[in-house]
Amino acid sequence: MTQRQEEIITASIKLISEKGIQGLTIKNLSKEIHISEPAIYRHFESKTDILIHLLDNFKSMVLETTKLIQNDDDTSWNKIHKLLSGYYKKFAETPSLVSVIFAEEIFKNEKILSDKVLEILNINEKMLLKLIAEGQTKKELRDDIDKKYLALLIIGSLRLLVKKWEMNNNNFNIIKEGEKLFAELKKILKK
Repeated sequence: MTQRQEEIITASIKLISEKGIQGLTIKNLSKEIHISEPAIYRHFESKTDILIHLLDNFKSMVLETTKLIQNDDDTSWNKIHKLLSGYYKKFAETPSLVSVIFAEEIFKNEKILSDKVLEILNINEKMLLKLIAEGQTKKELRDDIDKKYLALLIIGSLRLLVKKWEMNNNNFNIIKEGEKLFAELKKILKK
């Protein structure tokens, strides 16, 4: 990615943060970074192309995180904790990512974008299922509940907390609340 493309992506994230996903227009973007609209089109074909790159960057971060966690010798439970904590930290650093990652309803008419979001969700689910299965085998996590439902419980809880944080204009500490949620999930899920 070129320096200008990175600048456009960064400005896009800022616009989404300030004006929501609908505020990300080529016109607004050109004003934000003080270049002409045609200049933006020299780097990206469209707004959709910009969002694809933004989602690809997030996907790369997810893959990197899952790789690190897979190679970790810690308990399954601590690996799940690291995975969730990583997301809370990333969202706290870049709140506008929530608007993009959890924007399935906005992307439903943009198949390429909804496919990208689904791909990221599937990577997360696959990793979580693997960690849960590992934890159940090692008797660290409950094995009387199917791993796919434990994964739904964890992912659903994370999603609801993050969405609530976003809808409340990020007015509480997502990392701190994520830690509290994790402690409560641990009571439910730990063997």
